[in-house]
Amino acid sequence: MTPSTGTTESPLRIAVIGSGPAGLYATGQLLGREDPVVTVDVFDRLPTPWGLVRAGVAPDHPKIKSVTRVFEKTASKPGFRFHGNVEVGSDVTHEELMSAYHAVIYAIGTPGDRRLGIEGEDLPGSHAATEFVAWYNGHPDYADLEFDLSCHRAVVIGNGNVALDVARMLALSVEELAVTDIADHALEALRDSQIEEIVVLGRRGPAQAAFTNPELRELADLELADVIVDPGDVELDERSAAMLKVSDGTTRRNVETLRQYAAAAPNRRPRRIVLKFLTSPVTIEGTDRVEGVVVERNQLVAGEDGSLRARPAGQTERLEAGLVLRSIGYVGTPLSGVPFDGNKSTVLNQQGRVINPETRSPVTGVYVAGWIKRGPSGVIGTNKKCAQETTQLLLADYADGKLVTPERSTDDLLELLHTRAHVVDYTGWEAIDAHERSLGEPSGRPRVKVVRRPELLERSRPLSTTSGSETR
Repeated sequence: MTPSTGTTESPLRIAVIGSGPAGLYATGQLLGREDPVVTVDVFDRLPTPWGLVRAGVAPDHPKIKSVTRVFEKTASKPGFRFHGNVEVGSDVTHEELMSAYHAVIYAIGTPGDRRLGIEGEDLPGSHAATEFVAWYNGHPDYADLEFDLSCHRAVVIGNGNVALDVARMLALSVEELAVTDIADHALEALRDSQIEEIVVLGRRGPAQAAFTNPELRELADLELADVIVDPGDVELDERSAAMLKVSDGTTRRNVETLRQYAAAAPNRRPRRIVLKFLTSPVTIEGTDRVEGVVVERNQLVAGEDGSLRARPAGQTERLEAGLVLRSIGYVGTPLSGVPFDGNKSTVLNQQGRVINPETRSPVTGVYVAGWIKRGPSGVIGTNKKCAQETTQLLLADYADGKLVTPERSTDDLLELLHTRAHVVDYTGWEAIDAHERSLGEPSGRPRVKVVRRPELLERSRPLSTTSGSETR
C-alpha cells in the first residue's frame, strides 16, 4: 500500500468504533473539516447509538442526556453513516476494517469492572454496579438480570459518581422514577423494593472522594431519603486538612457539603443513604446468597509519593445486607489485533496514537479516544478534548503521508458485513427512536425503551448497504 492524501474525489475514509461521546465527538470534529474531505462510518455493537448517554446516565438526569442533540447534528452531516448491531472481532475483524479505511479510531470505553478480590464476592446478591446501571437503563445485554430488592439494607462500595447514582436510584420514589426513561422492568422492580437503607462505603476520607459536587448535593432533594454522615467522618486528619487547603474547588465543596449533611438533623424519612468513609469491605457473608458484609475501619497513611492511602486500623463490624453493588473502577478489554496495556487496562497508545509494544512506534492508521485511551476518568464533556487530541494527530499523520491507501472500498466491506449481521443504519435507529418516544408520550415520559435485541432489530427499518451515502 502507498501513502495517501485526500482529494474531493477520494475522501479520507475513517471508521469509528463506538458511538458514545468519545466516538461522536471525534466524528463531529472530522466531519466539520472541509480540507481534507472526510467520510466517517460509525460502528457499534448495539443496535442503538449514544453509548453510555443512553445506557449509563441515570434516568433522572435528563439534562445530561440532552447532549444527544449535538450528536444528532453530527449524524445529519454529509459523509456520516451508522452501522449498529455490529461487533468488531466477531462480525468484522480489525484487519478487515484496516483494509477499507485510511484509519480506525477505537472509542469503545472500558466495559469491564474491577473486582474487590474478597471472599463472598461471587455470592448471589453481589453485583457490579455497572450491571445494575445497565439493567435499569434497559441495556439489552442486561435486561434479564434480577436484583433482589426484598432486603432492608443495600451496601454500595465506592466513592465516585456511579456509586452515588446507584444509591440514589435505590432511594428514589416511584413517582420520581415514573417520569423518566427508566426501563419498565426496573421501574416495576423498584416499585416493590423493600430497601430502607443504602450504605455507601469509601475506603479513604471525604477529602479523597471522587464525587462531583452537584451529584453529592442533589441527594438532599430526594423525597423519601435522609442523608446521614457521621460527624466524626468529616473531621479531617492533619494531612487531609493540609491537602484540602491546596485542593481544587470540587474537593473543598464536597467536604463542605458533607459537613452540612453531618450537622443536619434527620427528617425521619422512610429511607436513608448513609455515607461512610475510611471503611473497606473485608468479607461478604452468606450461605446461598448475600446476608451481610464485614467491614474494617481504615486510617490514612502517606505513601512514598506523598499520596494518602488507606490502611486497616483493626476495627471491624458486620453490616446485615442482602444486596452489594461494587463500583471501584472500570477496565478495558483487549481487542484482537490491537496492542493492549495490561497494566493500565487501556489500548497501548501515546496521546491517541496506538503504539507497537515492541518498537514503541505508532501503528499505522490506528487510534483511540475516550476511556479506552486514557482510562475511566472525567465527565462526558472531557471526551471532547480527548477526541480532539486524537483527531488532530490523525489529520497530521494524513497530511504527512503516514497513512496508506485502503485496498478495498467501504461498500465492498459493508456488503460482506450485511451477510454476517443484521446491520441497523441510522434510519433504522430513527425508527426505533420514534417508536420509543410514541410509547412514552401518553404517560408524559421522554420514551419507553425497547430493551431486547430482537425487538430492537424488528423495529428498525429495512436496510440498504449504501443507505444515506454515495458509494465510496
